[in-house]
Amino acid sequence: MKILYINHYAGSPRHGMEFRPYYLAREWVKAGHEVNMLAADVSHLRQTHPQVDGKYRDEDIDGIRYTWCRTRPYEGNGVGRVLNIFSFLARVMGLSGRYRKHWKPDVVIASSTYPLDTVPAAWIAAKTGARLVYEVHDLWPLTPVEVGGMSPKHPFIRLLQWAEDFGYRKADTVVSMLPCAKDYMVAHGMDPAKYVVIPNGVDVGEWRGEAEALPAEHRMRLAELKAQGRFLIGYAGGHGLANALDYLLEAAALMRDAPVTFVLVGDGPDKEALAARAAELGLDNVMLLPAIAKRAVPGFLAEMDALFIGWRKLRIYRFGINPNKLFDYLMAGKPVIHSVEAGNDMVKDAGAGISVGAEDPAAIADVARWMAALPAEERGRMGAAGKAYVLEHHDYAVLARRFLAAVTR
Repeated sequence: MKILYINHYAGSPRHGMEFRPYYLAREWVKAGHEVNMLAADVSHLRQTHPQVDGKYRDEDIDGIRYTWCRTRPYEGNGVGRVLNIFSFLARVMGLSGRYRKHWKPDVVIASSTYPLDTVPAAWIAAKTGARLVYEVHDLWPLTPVEVGGMSPKHPFIRLLQWAEDFGYRKADTVVSMLPCAKDYMVAHGMDPAKYVVIPNGVDVGEWRGEAEALPAEHRMRLAELKAQGRFLIGYAGGHGLANALDYLLEAAALMRDAPVTFVLVGDGPDKEALAARAAELGLDNVMLLPAIAKRAVPGFLAEMDALFIGWRKLRIYRFGINPNKLFDYLMAGKPVIHSVEAGNDMVKDAGAGISVGAEDPAAIADVARWMAALPAEERGRMGAAGKAYVLEHHDYAVLARRFLAAVTR
Protein backbone atom coordinates (compact mmCIF):
# COMPACT_ATOMS: atom_id res chain seq x y z
CA MET A 1 0.00 0.00 0.00
CA LYS A 2 1.17 3.55 -0.78
CA ILE A 3 0.47 6.09 1.95
CA LEU A 4 0.80 9.86 1.54
CA TYR A 5 1.08 11.42 5.00
CA ILE A 6 0.64 15.21 4.95
CA ASN A 7 1.79 16.74 8.22
CA HIS A 8 3.17 20.29 8.25
CA TYR A 9 5.08 19.72 11.51
CA ALA A 10 6.24 16.11 11.07
CA GLY A 11 9.63 15.48 12.64
CA SER A 12 12.06 12.61 13.14
CA PRO A 13 14.81 11.55 15.55
CA ARG A 14 17.17 13.75 13.51
CA HIS A 15 15.01 16.85 13.69
CA GLY A 16 12.89 16.64 16.83
CA MET A 17 9.11 16.86 17.27
CA GLU A 18 6.59 15.98 16.29
CA PHE A 19 7.23 12.26 16.49
CA ARG A 20 3.86 10.54 16.03
CA PRO A 21 3.90 10.64 12.19
CA TYR A 22 7.43 9.22 12.16
CA TYR A 23 6.63 6.35 14.52
CA LEU A 24 3.46 5.34 12.67
CA ALA A 25 5.13 5.62 9.26
CA ARG A 26 8.13 3.60 10.40
CA GLU A 27 5.85 0.77 11.51
CA TRP A 28 4.02 0.85 8.17
CA VAL A 29 7.33 0.66 6.30
CA LYS A 30 8.33 -2.33 8.43
CA ALA A 31 5.06 -3.98 7.36
CA GLY A 32 5.96 -3.54 3.69
CA HIS A 33 4.08 -0.35 2.85
CA GLU A 34 5.50 2.73 1.09
CA VAL A 35 5.17 6.04 2.94
CA ASN A 36 5.78 9.54 1.61
CA MET A 37 5.84 12.10 4.43
CA LEU A 38 5.06 15.60 3.19
CA ALA A 39 6.22 18.25 5.69
CA ALA A 40 7.35 21.88 5.91
CA ASP A 41 10.99 22.78 6.41
CA VAL A 42 10.10 25.29 9.16
CA SER A 43 8.36 24.24 12.37
CA HIS A 44 8.34 25.79 15.83
CA LEU A 45 8.32 22.27 17.29
CA ARG A 46 11.61 21.01 15.85
CA GLN A 47 15.08 21.31 17.31
CA THR A 48 16.72 21.15 13.86
CA HIS A 49 15.28 22.28 10.54
CA PRO A 50 16.06 20.36 7.34
CA GLN A 51 18.04 22.26 4.72
CA VAL A 52 15.96 22.91 1.59
CA ASP A 53 17.71 24.85 -1.16
CA GLY A 54 15.02 24.60 -3.84
CA LYS A 55 11.26 24.34 -3.47
CA TYR A 56 11.45 20.75 -2.26
CA ARG A 57 13.93 18.19 -0.99
CA ASP A 58 13.47 14.44 -0.71
CA GLU A 59 15.20 12.54 2.09
CA ASP A 60 15.06 8.93 3.24
CA ILE A 61 14.75 8.48 7.00
CA ASP A 62 14.47 4.88 8.18
CA GLY A 63 12.75 3.87 4.95
CA ILE A 64 10.28 6.76 5.02
CA ARG A 65 10.47 9.15 2.08
CA TYR A 66 10.31 12.65 3.52
CA THR A 67 9.54 15.47 1.11
CA TRP A 68 10.50 18.73 2.79
CA CYS A 69 8.74 21.81 1.41
CA ARG A 70 10.41 25.19 1.63
CA THR A 71 8.13 27.61 3.46
CA ARG A 72 8.19 31.10 4.90
CA PRO A 73 9.99 31.38 8.26
CA TYR A 74 7.92 32.53 11.23
CA GLU A 75 7.99 33.17 14.95
CA GLY A 76 5.07 33.08 17.35
CA ASN A 77 1.41 32.74 16.41
CA GLY A 78 0.84 35.91 14.40
CA VAL A 79 0.57 36.73 10.73
CA GLY A 80 3.93 35.09 10.02
CA ARG A 81 2.64 31.69 11.07
CA VAL A 82 -0.48 32.10 8.95
CA LEU A 83 1.67 32.95 5.93
CA ASN A 84 3.84 29.92 6.69
CA ILE A 85 0.73 27.72 6.67
CA PHE A 86 -0.42 29.03 3.31
CA SER A 87 3.04 28.68 1.81
CA PHE A 88 3.03 25.00 2.84
CA LEU A 89 -0.42 24.43 1.37
CA ALA A 90 0.73 25.99 -1.89
CA ARG A 91 3.72 23.63 -1.97
CA VAL A 92 1.44 20.65 -1.37
CA MET A 93 -0.76 21.65 -4.29
CA GLY A 94 2.37 22.17 -6.37
CA LEU A 95 3.29 18.54 -5.75
CA SER A 96 -0.14 17.15 -6.58
CA GLY A 97 0.99 16.30 -10.11
CA ARG A 98 3.65 13.96 -8.71
CA TYR A 99 0.99 11.97 -6.91
CA ARG A 100 -1.57 12.04 -9.71
CA LYS A 101 0.86 10.93 -12.43
CA HIS A 102 3.86 9.16 -10.94
CA TRP A 103 3.22 7.89 -7.39
CA LYS A 104 -0.48 7.26 -6.90
CA PRO A 105 -1.25 6.79 -3.21
CA ASP A 106 -3.81 4.34 -1.89
CA VAL A 107 -4.31 6.40 1.27
CA VAL A 108 -3.95 10.16 1.82
CA ILE A 109 -3.75 11.40 5.42
CA ALA A 110 -4.35 15.07 6.31
CA SER A 111 -2.67 15.55 9.68
CA SER A 112 -1.31 19.08 10.16
CA THR A 113 -3.25 20.04 13.33
CA TYR A 114 -4.85 22.97 11.51
CA PRO A 115 -7.57 21.62 9.16
CA LEU A 116 -6.69 23.53 5.99
CA ASP A 117 -4.61 20.64 4.66
CA THR A 118 -7.82 18.64 4.25
CA VAL A 119 -8.44 20.60 1.05
CA PRO A 120 -5.30 19.62 -0.93
CA ALA A 121 -5.47 16.14 0.63
CA ALA A 122 -9.04 15.70 -0.60
CA TRP A 123 -8.03 16.97 -4.05
CA ILE A 124 -5.17 14.46 -4.33
CA ALA A 125 -7.33 11.63 -2.98
CA ALA A 126 -10.11 12.40 -5.46
CA LYS A 127 -7.73 12.51 -8.42
CA THR A 128 -5.96 9.26 -7.48
CA GLY A 129 -8.87 7.24 -6.13
CA ALA A 130 -7.21 7.07 -2.71
CA ARG A 131 -9.00 6.82 0.62
CA LEU A 132 -8.95 10.09 2.57
CA VAL A 133 -8.12 10.14 6.27
CA TYR A 134 -8.52 13.22 8.45
CA GLU A 135 -6.26 12.81 11.50
CA VAL A 136 -7.28 15.20 14.28
CA HIS A 137 -4.63 16.25 16.81
CA ASP A 138 -6.47 19.21 18.34
CA LEU A 139 -9.80 20.83 17.60
CA TRP A 140 -9.18 23.79 15.33
CA PRO A 141 -10.52 26.45 15.22
CA LEU A 142 -12.03 25.79 18.66
CA THR A 143 -8.57 25.80 20.28
CA PRO A 144 -7.49 29.27 19.06
CA VAL A 145 -10.96 30.57 19.96
CA GLU A 146 -11.19 29.13 23.48
CA VAL A 147 -7.51 29.21 24.37
CA GLY A 148 -6.18 32.02 22.21
CA GLY A 149 -9.18 34.32 22.62
CA MET A 150 -9.78 34.80 18.90
CA SER A 151 -13.24 35.80 17.77
CA PRO A 152 -15.34 33.11 16.06
CA LYS A 153 -16.20 35.80 13.52
CA HIS A 154 -12.58 36.46 12.53
CA PRO A 155 -12.17 35.69 8.80
CA PHE A 156 -9.32 33.25 9.41
CA ILE A 157 -11.32 31.43 12.09
CA ARG A 158 -14.28 31.20 9.72
CA LEU A 159 -11.99 29.71 7.09
CA LEU A 160 -10.63 27.17 9.58
CA GLN A 161 -14.18 26.24 10.61
CA TRP A 162 -15.17 25.65 7.00
CA ALA A 163 -12.07 23.49 6.46
CA GLU A 164 -12.67 21.46 9.62
CA ASP A 165 -16.28 20.74 8.65
CA PHE A 166 -15.11 19.92 5.12
CA GLY A 167 -12.67 17.37 6.52
CA TYR A 168 -15.32 15.66 8.64
CA ARG A 169 -17.68 15.43 5.66
CA LYS A 170 -15.19 14.37 2.98
CA ALA A 171 -12.93 11.97 4.86
CA ASP A 172 -13.52 8.24 4.58
CA THR A 173 -12.08 7.83 8.08
CA VAL A 174 -11.61 10.36 10.90
CA VAL A 175 -8.78 9.35 13.24
CA SER A 176 -9.00 11.27 16.51
CA MET A 177 -6.36 11.48 19.21
CA LEU A 178 -9.00 12.99 21.50
CA PRO A 179 -11.11 10.27 23.16
CA CYS A 180 -14.09 12.49 23.99
CA ALA A 181 -14.56 14.42 20.74
CA LYS A 182 -17.02 12.24 18.83
CA ASP A 183 -20.17 14.24 19.62
CA TYR A 184 -18.45 17.49 18.65
CA MET A 185 -17.33 16.04 15.33
CA VAL A 186 -20.77 14.62 14.56
CA ALA A 187 -22.26 18.05 15.24
CA HIS A 188 -19.88 19.41 12.60
CA GLY A 189 -20.93 17.00 9.89
CA MET A 190 -19.08 13.73 10.55
CA ASP A 191 -20.82 10.41 10.01
CA PRO A 192 -20.39 8.60 13.37
CA ALA A 193 -19.26 5.46 11.54
CA LYS A 194 -16.11 7.28 10.38
CA TYR A 195 -14.82 7.91 13.90
CA VAL A 196 -11.95 5.96 15.44
CA VAL A 197 -9.65 6.88 18.34
CA ILE A 198 -5.95 6.17 17.81
CA PRO A 199 -4.11 7.85 20.70
CA ASN A 200 -0.47 8.81 20.93
CA GLY A 201 1.92 6.15 22.06
CA VAL A 202 5.47 5.13 22.78
CA ASP A 203 8.24 3.45 20.83
CA VAL A 204 8.93 0.43 23.02
CA GLY A 205 12.24 -0.17 21.24
CA GLU A 206 13.64 3.09 22.61
CA TRP A 207 13.26 1.66 26.11
CA ARG A 208 15.23 -1.50 25.40
CA GLY A 209 18.93 -1.54 26.10
CA GLU A 210 20.87 1.35 27.58
CA ALA A 211 19.57 4.91 27.40
CA GLU A 212 21.75 7.70 26.03
CA ALA A 213 23.91 9.08 28.82
CA LEU A 214 22.83 12.29 30.51
CA PRO A 215 25.05 15.34 30.01
CA ALA A 216 27.78 15.77 32.62
CA GLU A 217 26.04 18.76 34.23
CA HIS A 218 22.85 16.79 34.78
CA ARG A 219 24.69 13.78 36.21
CA MET A 220 26.65 15.95 38.63
CA ARG A 221 23.64 17.93 39.87
CA LEU A 222 21.49 14.83 40.34
CA ALA A 223 24.30 13.02 42.16
CA GLU A 224 24.56 15.95 44.58
CA LEU A 225 20.85 15.82 45.34
CA LYS A 226 20.90 12.07 45.88
CA ALA A 227 23.89 12.38 48.20
CA GLN A 228 21.79 14.79 50.28
CA GLY A 229 19.01 12.20 50.51
CA ARG A 230 16.52 14.31 48.57
CA PHE A 231 13.32 12.78 47.16
CA LEU A 232 13.34 13.77 43.48
CA ILE A 233 10.17 14.66 41.58
CA GLY A 234 10.96 15.14 37.92
CA TYR A 235 9.48 16.92 34.94
CA ALA A 236 10.76 16.45 31.38
CA GLY A 237 9.21 18.47 28.59
CA GLY A 238 8.26 21.89 27.33
CA HIS A 239 8.34 24.96 29.53
CA GLY A 240 5.36 26.83 28.12
CA LEU A 241 2.12 28.34 29.35
CA ALA A 242 0.13 25.13 28.82
CA ASN A 243 2.47 23.11 31.06
CA ALA A 244 1.34 24.93 34.23
CA LEU A 245 4.81 24.82 35.77
CA ASP A 246 4.19 28.10 37.58
CA TYR A 247 1.78 26.21 39.82
CA LEU A 248 4.46 23.62 40.49
CA LEU A 249 6.72 26.43 41.72
CA GLU A 250 3.93 27.64 44.00
CA ALA A 251 3.64 24.10 45.36
CA ALA A 252 7.39 24.00 45.96
CA ALA A 253 7.09 27.21 47.97
CA LEU A 254 4.73 25.35 50.33
CA MET A 255 7.28 22.56 50.84
CA ARG A 256 10.44 24.31 51.96
CA ASP A 257 10.66 22.07 55.04
CA ALA A 258 10.29 18.78 53.12
CA PRO A 259 13.28 16.77 51.80
CA VAL A 260 11.86 17.03 48.27
CA THR A 261 13.41 18.64 45.19
CA PHE A 262 11.56 19.30 41.94
CA VAL A 263 13.85 18.78 38.94
CA LEU A 264 12.68 20.38 35.70
CA VAL A 265 14.41 19.45 32.44
CA GLY A 266 13.52 21.07 29.13
CA ASP A 267 13.17 24.36 27.35
CA GLY A 268 10.47 26.67 26.10
CA PRO A 269 9.18 30.24 26.02
CA ASP A 270 8.57 30.37 29.78
CA LYS A 271 11.91 28.90 30.90
CA GLU A 272 13.50 32.25 31.80
CA ALA A 273 10.36 33.48 33.53
CA LEU A 274 10.17 30.29 35.58
CA ALA A 275 13.82 30.62 36.61
CA ALA A 276 13.19 34.24 37.62
CA ARG A 277 10.10 33.26 39.60
CA ALA A 278 11.98 30.48 41.40
CA ALA A 279 14.69 32.98 42.34
CA GLU A 280 12.09 35.52 43.46
CA LEU A 281 10.49 32.93 45.75
CA GLY A 282 13.91 31.79 47.00
CA LEU A 283 13.24 28.18 46.07
CA ASP A 284 16.24 26.01 46.84
CA ASN A 285 14.04 22.94 46.33
CA VAL A 286 13.62 23.54 42.59
CA MET A 287 16.31 22.79 40.02
CA LEU A 288 15.93 23.85 36.38
CA LEU A 289 18.24 22.03 33.99
CA PRO A 290 18.78 22.41 30.22
CA ALA A 291 16.90 20.33 27.67
CA ILE A 292 18.29 16.91 26.79
CA ALA A 293 18.09 14.70 23.72
CA LYS A 294 14.96 12.56 23.46
CA ARG A 295 17.02 9.38 23.73
CA ALA A 296 18.45 10.62 27.04
CA VAL A 297 14.99 11.13 28.58
CA PRO A 298 14.68 7.50 29.81
CA GLY A 299 17.94 7.93 31.70
CA PHE A 300 16.69 11.10 33.37
CA LEU A 301 13.34 9.59 34.33
CA ALA A 302 15.12 6.56 35.80
CA GLU A 303 16.91 8.87 38.26
CA MET A 304 13.64 10.29 39.61
CA ASP A 305 11.55 8.96 42.49
CA ALA A 306 8.29 10.33 41.07
CA LEU A 307 7.19 12.44 38.11
CA PHE A 308 4.92 15.45 37.58
CA ILE A 309 2.68 16.58 34.75
CA GLY A 310 0.27 19.50 35.00
CA TRP A 311 -2.35 21.31 32.97
CA ARG A 312 -4.17 24.59 33.04
CA LYS A 313 -7.90 24.85 33.60
CA LEU A 314 -9.06 25.05 30.01
CA ARG A 315 -12.49 24.05 28.74
CA ILE A 316 -10.90 22.66 25.57
CA TYR A 317 -9.61 19.73 27.62
CA ARG A 318 -13.17 18.44 28.04
CA PHE A 319 -12.59 16.60 24.76
CA GLY A 320 -9.66 14.72 26.26
CA ILE A 321 -5.89 15.00 26.47
CA ASN A 322 -3.17 12.86 24.96
CA PRO A 323 0.27 14.09 26.10
CA ASN A 324 3.37 12.41 24.68
CA LYS A 325 5.40 12.94 27.83
CA LEU A 326 2.91 10.95 29.89
CA PHE A 327 3.62 7.81 27.87
CA ASP A 328 7.33 8.23 28.57
CA TYR A 329 6.52 8.70 32.26
CA LEU A 330 4.50 5.50 32.35
CA MET A 331 7.16 3.54 30.47
CA ALA A 332 9.70 4.69 33.07
CA GLY A 333 7.76 2.78 35.71
CA LYS A 334 7.59 5.75 38.07
CA PRO A 335 4.54 7.01 40.01
CA VAL A 336 2.98 10.15 38.54
CA ILE A 337 1.50 13.25 40.16
CA HIS A 338 -1.11 14.48 37.68
CA SER A 339 -2.65 17.94 38.08
CA VAL A 340 -5.56 17.92 35.64
CA GLU A 341 -9.20 18.62 34.82
CA ALA A 342 -10.06 16.94 31.53
CA GLY A 343 -12.40 14.52 29.81
CA ASN A 344 -10.01 11.64 30.49
CA ASP A 345 -7.26 10.78 32.96
CA MET A 346 -4.82 8.03 31.99
CA VAL A 347 -2.96 8.19 35.30
CA LYS A 348 -6.18 7.38 37.14
CA ASP A 349 -7.21 4.73 34.59
CA ALA A 350 -3.84 3.00 34.87
CA GLY A 351 -3.57 3.26 38.66
CA ALA A 352 -0.18 4.84 38.00
CA GLY A 353 -0.22 7.63 40.55
CA ILE A 354 -2.41 10.31 42.07
CA SER A 355 -4.45 12.96 40.26
CA VAL A 356 -5.39 16.33 41.73
CA GLY A 357 -7.19 19.36 40.34
CA ALA A 358 -5.56 21.66 37.83
CA GLU A 359 -3.93 24.91 39.04
CA ASP A 360 -3.98 23.75 42.68
CA PRO A 361 -0.55 24.26 44.32
CA ALA A 362 -1.75 23.17 47.77
CA ALA A 363 -3.06 19.86 46.43
CA ILE A 364 0.15 19.29 44.46
CA ALA A 365 2.20 19.93 47.59
CA ASP A 366 0.05 17.59 49.69
CA VAL A 367 0.40 14.75 47.18
CA ALA A 368 4.14 15.35 46.81
CA ARG A 369 4.56 15.04 50.60
CA TRP A 370 2.40 11.93 50.61
CA MET A 371 4.35 10.40 47.72
CA ALA A 372 7.68 11.05 49.43
CA ALA A 373 6.44 9.31 52.60
CA LEU A 374 5.03 6.32 50.72
CA PRO A 375 6.94 3.03 51.00
CA ALA A 376 9.12 2.36 47.97
CA GLU A 377 7.19 -0.86 47.35
CA GLU A 378 3.92 1.04 46.92
CA ARG A 379 5.50 3.57 44.57
CA GLY A 380 6.93 0.64 42.64
CA ARG A 381 3.47 -0.92 42.37
CA MET A 382 2.07 2.29 40.87
CA GLY A 383 4.96 2.54 38.44
CA ALA A 384 4.55 -1.07 37.33
CA ALA A 385 0.82 -0.57 36.76
CA GLY A 386 1.51 2.44 34.56
CA LYS A 387 4.07 0.59 32.47
CA ALA A 388 1.76 -2.39 31.97
CA TYR A 389 -1.02 -0.02 30.89
CA VAL A 390 1.03 1.78 28.26
CA LEU A 391 2.43 -1.48 26.86
CA GLU A 392 -1.10 -2.81 26.43
CA HIS A 393 -2.74 0.30 25.02
CA HIS A 394 -0.08 2.63 23.60
CA ASP A 395 2.65 0.66 21.82
CA TYR A 396 3.13 2.35 18.42
CA ALA A 397 3.51 -1.05 16.76
CA VAL A 398 -0.04 -1.87 17.90
CA LEU A 399 -1.41 1.60 17.15
CA ALA A 400 -0.03 1.53 13.59
CA ARG A 401 -1.84 -1.73 12.88
CA ARG A 402 -5.07 -0.37 14.35
CA PHE A 403 -4.74 2.77 12.24
CA LEU A 404 -4.48 0.89 8.94
CA ALA A 405 -7.19 -1.56 9.97
CA ALA A 406 -9.54 1.40 10.54
CA VAL A 407 -8.60 2.97 7.22
CA THR A 408 -9.18 -0.19 5.19
CA ARG A 409 -12.30 -1.48 6.96
